[in-house]
Amino acid sequence: MHKLVVITLALLFSVAANAQPPATHAFQLDNGLKVLVREDHRAPVVTVMVWFKAGSFDEAPYETGLAHLLEHMMFKGTEHLGPGEFSRLVARFGGSDNAFTSYDYTAYFQQYEVSRLPLALELESERLKNLKIDDQAFKKELQVVMEERRQRTDDNPNALAWEKFQAVARPGTGYAHPVIGWSNLLAQLQPEQARSWFKRFYVPGNATLVIAGDVTEAQVKPLVNRFFAGLPAGDTPPRPRQAVNPPAGERRMTLHLPVKVPALYMMYNVPSLTTAEEKKTFYALTLLGGVLDGGLSARIESRLVRGQRLAAGAGAGYDGLNRGDGAFTLTASPNPGVSLDRLEAALKEQIQQLAQTPPSEAEMDRVRAGVLADQIYQRDSVMGQAMELGMLSTLGLDWRLSEQFSENLEAVTPEDVRDAARRWLVAERSAVAHVIPEEQP
Repeated sequence: MHKLVVITLALLFSVAANAQPPATHAFQLDNGLKVLVREDHRAPVVTVMVWFKAGSFDEAPYETGLAHLLEHMMFKGTEHLGPGEFSRLVARFGGSDNAFTSYDYTAYFQQYEVSRLPLALELESERLKNLKIDDQAFKKELQVVMEERRQRTDDNPNALAWEKFQAVARPGTGYAHPVIGWSNLLAQLQPEQARSWFKRFYVPGNATLVIAGDVTEAQVKPLVNRFFAGLPAGDTPPRPRQAVNPPAGERRMTLHLPVKVPALYMMYNVPSLTTAEEKKTFYALTLLGGVLDGGLSARIESRLVRGQRLAAGAGAGYDGLNRGDGAFTLTASPNPGVSLDRLEAALKEQIQQLAQTPPSEAEMDRVRAGVLADQIYQRDSVMGQAMELGMLSTLGLDWRLSEQFSENLEAVTPEDVRDAARRWLVAERSAVAHVIPEEQP
């Protein structure tokens, strides 16, 4: 290995091993609300996030898109705030706000200069106590979301191809339908369904409040009690664990769509950090993803893209931070004259080589350094720290896992990576899609 690379790796692991984790405090209100406070005194700023264990994963088949639609309605008014006034107040006091819905959770955030922390907490408690879902406002926002779907998916052949593939790749789980919802069901949603969703899932015992920035626990606790302790506890809804177990068997599909270039999708149903019987599986699959696609030196890029020139672009990745099972995905677009069958065989050959022969220690060191660097960079911002804390807590994981990440990566051996490829990246756990440009008239 080049001397400079060795020095860089040593520095990265030294920083990770010796850096003192920032002070983090956890407490819980009597109504069930979990609170995490992360101290970061580098700048006088604060991020406030409220996370709910409510995502499209929790939707019944007839209500797809409801979690995302309710996210929109959370900005449309309360008993004391008119439509859009929430965000206007945030902007008036120099802040920014937004929200996002995923399969596993919905989260809302505000960012300010630190003296505005009371305002942020008061605004969040206001919409939890006094949200109004007006029938006309709901119908208007439903049209906005349907237009969003048209632009992002229905009029985007590549997004449409991925949506169809996802439905086959993760059968029997809440991950099989899109977060934004199926268009025909989305159009039929009613205001009362949104009100019911809010009552079911937006209760203190189903939420985590994260406050990160130039704050202390002593500052935060009285404010949290002031604005949130009076919220009724409600009933925490059940959330059954979903897994593709036993394996669904090999699934294949061919899609003819108006895409500009052909594409190959491959997905393997694998454990996540929450569903793995042995937690080392998560870290082994993470490093396996890095061996295949972790920069210019990774196997797919060096061998299939720049080496054999089979692919114009290709990649692999492991999505292992989920409430349900994870997914190990490979995607590629062939160069002209290369068939999708040939490209698929080449990708599977790289997997087979790993399943037979462990990566070298030098390769493992390079991949560990890349994965670790990504995590360090993500945690550099206050927002990144709040995201990490909220996500781990909402998935039911210990937020301290982030402090153990480097140690757990270091414990993974080359043989663990080989065994992960051998056990999990197999045909009975796979789904494959060939996306082919449809003939133009």
